[in-house]
Amino acid sequence: MAKLAQNFAKYVIYAKLQAKGVVEKPDVIGAIFGQTEGLLGTDLDLRDLQHTGRIGRIEVNVKTDNGKSWAEIIIPSSLDASETALIGASMETIDKVGPCDAQITVTKVEDVRTQKRQYVINRAKEILRAMMDQGLPDTEKISETVKEAVRTLEVSTYNGLSCGPGIETEEEIIIVEGRADVINLLKNGVRNVIAIEGSKIPQPVINLTKEKTTIAFLDGDRGGDLDLKKLLAIADIDFVARAEEGSEVEELTKKQIYKALREKVPASQAFERQKEFAPEEIQDATEEITEETDEKTKSFLSQLLDDLIGTRAAYLVDADLQIISKVPLSEIIDIIGDYANVYALVFDGKINQSMVDLAKQRNIKFVVGMGFKEHIDAEGIHVLTMKDLR
Repeated sequence: MAKLAQNFAKYVIYAKLQAKGVVEKPDVIGAIFGQTEGLLGTDLDLRDLQHTGRIGRIEVNVKTDNGKSWAEIIIPSSLDASETALIGASMETIDKVGPCDAQITVTKVEDVRTQKRQYVINRAKEILRAMMDQGLPDTEKISETVKEAVRTLEVSTYNGLSCGPGIETEEEIIIVEGRADVINLLKNGVRNVIAIEGSKIPQPVINLTKEKTTIAFLDGDRGGDLDLKKLLAIADIDFVARAEEGSEVEELTKKQIYKALREKVPASQAFERQKEFAPEEIQDATEEITEETDEKTKSFLSQLLDDLIGTRAAYLVDADLQIISKVPLSEIIDIIGDYANVYALVFDGKINQSMVDLAKQRNIKFVVGMGFKEHIDAEGIHVLTMKDLR
């Protein structure tokens, strides 16, 4: 069985037990595993968590006096804060240990990283004082180095994603590609940052973009372009900032980071190109397509679009104008391949090139959205907006 040393835990649960009788350590351990089994589902089963190393060795110190027993229980955990809290709360459901009635109370859940961070800060102060006592000239640079080291230790997690400590408290958030980007921004004083960490945009990030003002801060290369297209397709992005062409966010200096953030542009302008973006060209193209669309189809698509307002969902429709399915817009890229003979895609969002390209790949004839997010190449496909259907 894999054991998690307390040194490697993120949290430690401390609990006290009172038993109306004499109990021993095996009784307590047996009660913990036996009476919490299945309570939180298979994902948070204590035995499985110990096997995978996410819960460490449970320490129990029992004392007995006058026919009653008391015990201190210590449980190290590498789970996240909410999961650790659930484990702690499950301890308090135990009402019997061995043959005796008993009560367990969680006294505290300690964040081990806070202790380590405080140790690092105090130790850094001592080292800095020692260095200054030796007459080092550039104390300002030394101080900044220590600050950077402390900020780097602030890397946290939000639903398993690397982030800064300000991701839940700040009104504005910055989305980056990976953990290295988060570390670089933290090192340079930017705390409200979160990473998508993968090719698929995670649902927690999508949810955050609906609640907060959001800046997508991405690499200045093709990878950054692809990430931006995915974000604009399914998330509510307000502004876009890019590293210099050919550069990555994790490589940027403090000056380059703040320059890029100052020069952020509204998401609607992210893919604009001089002489390419002409709103009147899009309007002309859609008017021409609209003339080819019969009134029955227009009326049906208009009703579907009205029904979707505010839902962040999409309808998949067949050639007989029958609804195949209604799916979350955030999952459309992954789900649409499961459906054959999709004739029209109607969704609560603005049309961008990524959505049009997806429709072309699936031989979908109509893409219908609330409006346009960017200039698009819609050759061979009917692209309609709410304005066209009125």
